Amino acid sequence: MAFQHKDLLGIAELSPPDIEFILDTAASFKEVSTRAIKKVPTLRGKTVITLFYEPSTRTRTSFEIAAKRLSADTVNLTVAASSVVKGETLLDTANNLMAMAPDIIIIRHSASGAPHLLARHLRCSVVNAGDGLHEHPTQALLDLLTVREAKGRLDSLKIAIIGDIAHSRVARSNIHGFTKLGSRVVVCAPRTMLPPHLEDLGAEVVGSLPEAVADADVIMMLRLQLERMGQMYLATLREYSRYFGLGPQHLELAKPDAVIMHPGPLNRGVEISPEVADGAQSVILEQVTNGVAVRMAVLYLLSGGDQGGTAH
Repeated sequence: MAFQHKDLLGIAELSPPDIEFILDTAASFKEVSTRAIKKVPTLRGKTVITLFYEPSTRTRTSFEIAAKRLSADTVNLTVAASSVVKGETLLDTANNLMAMAPDIIIIRHSASGAPHLLARHLRCSVVNAGDGLHEHPTQALLDLLTVREAKGRLDSLKIAIIGDIAHSRVARSNIHGFTKLGSRVVVCAPRTMLPPHLEDLGAEVVGSLPEAVADADVIMMLRLQLERMGQMYLATLREYSRYFGLGPQHLELAKPDAVIMHPGPLNRGVEISPEVADGAQSVILEQVTNGVAVRMAVLYLLSGGDQGGTAH
């Protein structure tokens, strides 16, 4: 099987076989990170550019490590030190980068649809590393891989996503991914943090955290994205934590083998207690580990690779 997409812009555009193919390829790449020399020559001679218009720790570092472990040449463009501060448009920036013949551009941008704009104009592959309130596809893929490892399957699970749904591109990508693969997604948030038409995406909205986590196989907590809130969405952090913060008492309502997830960064004591974040059921650090493998798989497949012979 060959990956039939030039770009990775969102989970919405992927079929269930596409998703499974990426996850299988990522699983084969995990072994590379356990080697004494964590590098394979798979993308030698390829050039990967990261273009981040928003702050990032895990995603940007993970993409850079993934590219370097595949032996690609990597260029990390710091927007604050680029011609963007002189008024250059996104498309002009991208066209100038395209003139230098990169193979893949990875972009994070505050405007929903920015990666799609670039993909329509550029010959190279474009990877969406998070666009506005739209999608964050590689985060969803690493979440899916983490759940598949923990549960052995991705169908017939109850996935509870709790927190600031309105401002979460992670939530949207995960709703697409888990529902496409046959799981039930339940979301819970204050009314001010619930966007309209979630049911149209396949999610079920419930009114309380206990109802959301009851019999859940997976509990995914989201942080309050205060930097995106232009108006008051909650009374106080203490009140939010009281009603929507995950504590040890809530785990008693979930399946005994439920796993706890968080895309990071964590606000400890707000949406999740330290005891839960660091507890035996947490797979938060496994998510980070799987992020490197998933991004290796994405870069490899967009460069024309197939599943056979991935890790040499």
